[in-house]
Amino acid sequence: MSTPQNTLQQVVTYQRAGLAYMLFNSAFIVTCNTKFNNFQTFAGNLGDTVSYDLTYRVTSQNSLVGSPQGINQRKRTLTVDQQKLVAYAFSNQQVLFNMNEQSYMDYIGEGAMTQLSYDVESFIADLARTRPYRYFGDGVTQLSNITQVAKMLAVYRAYGSAMSTDVKVYWPTTVTPDISNSAANQFVVKRNEEIMSRWMVSDWQGVEFYESILMPTHNAGNVGNTGPAGTGNVLTVVSTNDPTGNNITQITFSGATPNDPDAIFQYDGFTFNDNVGSLPNMRYLTFAGYKQNSLVPVQCQITAPAGSDGSGNVTVNITPALCATPGNQNQNLTYNVVAGMQVTVLPSHICGLVVGGNAMYLAMPQLPDQSPYVTSNEKDPLTGISTRLYTGAIPGQNEITWWHDCIYGADAVPEYLMKLVIPLS
Repeated sequence: MSTPQNTLQQVVTYQRAGLAYMLFNSAFIVTCNTKFNNFQTFAGNLGDTVSYDLTYRVTSQNSLVGSPQGINQRKRTLTVDQQKLVAYAFSNQQVLFNMNEQSYMDYIGEGAMTQLSYDVESFIADLARTRPYRYFGDGVTQLSNITQVAKMLAVYRAYGSAMSTDVKVYWPTTVTPDISNSAANQFVVKRNEEIMSRWMVSDWQGVEFYESILMPTHNAGNVGNTGPAGTGNVLTVVSTNDPTGNNITQITFSGATPNDPDAIFQYDGFTFNDNVGSLPNMRYLTFAGYKQNSLVPVQCQITAPAGSDGSGNVTVNITPALCATPGNQNQNLTYNVVAGMQVTVLPSHICGLVVGGNAMYLAMPQLPDQSPYVTSNEKDPLTGISTRLYTGAIPGQNEITWWHDCIYGADAVPEYLMKLVIPLS
C-alpha cells in the first residue's frame, strides 16, 4: 500500500511546484480578481457561466420634489469556456533510471506548466484588445517618458468611473526601459525581496505597473492603416441609426476606399476629431455624475468587421452606445453626433492596458479527481487558481502517462478599462 501513497506524494509535490512556475511567469493570472473562481458552488448557480452586477447608473434632479426613477440593473457574464492539456508518457525503465523529482521539475514539469501559464496568460492579456473602448495613444507616438505616463493616468481617471483605487497598468516589456530612463528616481524598477517575480515593474503614485511579453497586437483594417495618423485614416460622419441621439449604436461614414471588403476590422477604434468647421468638439461626460470634462475625448470600439460600398461609405457597429439625451441614465454626450463630424481610425498597434476597481476577472476552478488515476489538484492559497496533474499506467503496456490540465475563463468591465496604443515599431 506504500507505493500508491508515495506516488501521490510525488504528484502533489510536482503540482505545487508547477503552480509556482505558473505564478512566476504570469502578471495577469496573479493580479486578476478571482472572486468568482469557484462560482459553481454559488447557491442557485448552474452551468459554466456566472452573471455579475455592474455599477448602477442614476440621475439627479434640481429639486427636493421629484419622481422616483427606474433602476436599470446592468450585468456582465463570466464563462469558463477554455481548456488546456499538456500530456506526455514514459516507459517504466525511463521512470526507474532517469526520473526524480528535481529532474522532473527542471526539464519536464517546468516546460508543461510554462506552456499552460502562457496559454492562460495570453488569453487574459487579449482582453486589452477586445474589451476597452477608450484608449491612450495614436499608434504612431511611442510611450517613452514619465510625462506621458502621468497624462495617461490623468485621462484615465478623468472619466470618473469610480476607478481611483486598485489601478494597474500593463504594457509590453519594450516600454519599461525608456520610461525608467526618463523618470530618474521617480519611477524605480521594483525589486521586492519577498516577491521577486519577473513581471513586476514599479509602484508609482499609488499605481502598480506590470510588463508582459504577451501583450496582444491588433491588426487594423485598411482605413486605419491608410496614411499617417490624422490624415489618411480620417472618416466623415454621414448619418447614424438614431438621429435623435438617444441610442446611437451604428454610424455611417464616408471617406473609405470604394469597394474595400477589409475597410474596417473588428475591434478597430476611432476618436472624434476636434476643430472640424463650426461643429462642437466632442467629449464624454463623466461616467458617474454626467459632468462635462475636457480631458476625455469621445472614442468608440467597432464591434464587427465592415466593408465599404462603391462610394467609399462604410457603416460600423459601435460600443458604447452614444446618448445625448439629458436625464437619460445612459447619457454620455453633451452634443448629438451629426453629419460632417470627423473621426480618426487607429492603425495596427500593440495593446497595453489600464484597469481600475479590480475589474478584470479570472475564473480557474478546481477540476475533480481523475479516479482511478493518482491525482493532485492543488489550489494556490493567494489567487485561488488551480491546475490538475494526474498520472497512471495503461495495463499491459510499458507506459506511464502524465497529464497537466486546467479550465478557465476571463472577462473585464469596459468602462473600467483604457487601452494603451503602442506603435508596432
